[in-house]
Amino acid sequence: DSDARPRISSPADAANILMGSMSQLSQEEMHVLLLDTRNRVQRMRVVYRGNVNASMIRISELFTEAVKDNAPSIILAHNHPSGDTSPSADDIQVTRDAVKAGNLLDIQVLDHLIIGAQSFLSMKERGLGF
Repeated sequence: DSDARPRISSPADAANILMGSMSQLSQEEMHVLLLDTRNRVQRMRVVYRGNVNASMIRISELFTEAVKDNAPSIILAHNHPSGDTSPSADDIQVTRDAVKAGNLLDIQVLDHLIIGAQSFLSMKERGLGF
């Protein structure tokens, strides 16, 4: 397979792709990785810059590109500029809402990662919002 697109088989695979660009950001950003049927990254989109809390995020915007690209699954990721990866109540609510919306759209939310300074947290692994 000469396809150079990275394949995601674990939260660490996704985190490795994202940490370089996201761990140093001074403000919060929400990124969406669009995956194909073999869990290879098709594209990455930044959907929010600034405040990533449940009241500010329109869940539909997390899926806009995935619907356009006919992507069967996505991974959400956002950073905590403080470096602390502890999930907030908002982080859990956004995850829960995204998973529900994904089920309706037939687009699987594989994970929601929180990117910190030198670490990440997988909401899926912790059972938060899934």
